[in-house]
Amino acid sequence: MDLIQRPRRLRGSETLRKMVRETRIDKSSLIYPLFVKEGTGIEEEIPSMEGQYRYSVDRLPYELERLQKAGVSSIMLFGIPDHKDEVGSGAYDEYGIVQKALREARRQFPDLYYITDVCMCEYTSHGHCGVLCGHEVENDATLDLLAKTALSHVEAGADMVAPSDMMDGRVRAIRECLDKAGHKETPIMSYAVKYASAFYGPFRDAAGSAPSFGDRKSYQMDYHNRREGMKEALTDIEEGADIIMIKPAMSYLDMVSEVSKATNVPIAAYSVSGEYAMVKAAAKMGWIDEEKIVCEMAASAYRAGVNIYLTYYAKELARFIDEGRIG
Repeated sequence: MDLIQRPRRLRGSETLRKMVRETRIDKSSLIYPLFVKEGTGIEEEIPSMEGQYRYSVDRLPYELERLQKAGVSSIMLFGIPDHKDEVGSGAYDEYGIVQKALREARRQFPDLYYITDVCMCEYTSHGHCGVLCGHEVENDATLDLLAKTALSHVEAGADMVAPSDMMDGRVRAIRECLDKAGHKETPIMSYAVKYASAFYGPFRDAAGSAPSFGDRKSYQMDYHNRREGMKEALTDIEEGADIIMIKPAMSYLDMVSEVSKATNVPIAAYSVSGEYAMVKAAAKMGWIDEEKIVCEMAASAYRAGVNIYLTYYAKELARFIDEGRIG
């Protein structure tokens, strides 16, 4: 057979396959989500997320040291307060859990990069992501509180803020608040395309953030919708978002691809708690090869257009990159 085109020529050895690889992964693009809570001496495993822990502020540096040694330089902090109320005041309290964690983390590990989740759900007594009017989340009344939260995080030491609430106009409210306070250089990573997903279940267990009634479908997106996702992404960019996030990652790589092609900002994707828990559970049963699945999931996200990958497997992926198993 007289073949001119033989794609297999470029697959003949490991060296050649790596040389022509189209998708490359670097440790600097990994972000590790980390849960901090009130108290002392706490390092408790999250039942639905084997291998993931809630840390008190005094135990947090031990995990930061492990991350630094692994080569993971960026952390996303989520706070778990002792006290919750109707307006989520712990979110923007100067002495709130995230604010205390930031000060201690920056004191001991100033070279790490600290990103904070900006939302109300962990701090409200009702578990919704904003202020309530009856049983409805009041969009505009929530914006000032989100902006106050973002500002308090930056003043405590956050390098970047990441609003995840899905309120209309929150990126603009945060941008204007930060700029007015002299933080014009602080970037915003917006959870722009955030679907109302069943993949968040283990996270709500980890953060104690499940709503006490109803659901979040009036503000998080309907997962049937593609054009709406583009609208959300473009709107947030117009309002000042520097990075756009798609969440969850695995089931929505089509949106990663479309948003990355339609915009000129970096694209992040969050491999969420449900993805992590499923891999862990299947691996524990011996049904899958955990390492290979983790690498494949990451590579597919980067191939779709991700520049930044938030994952509970960040430390493992960093090791796999060092060992040449992925990259």
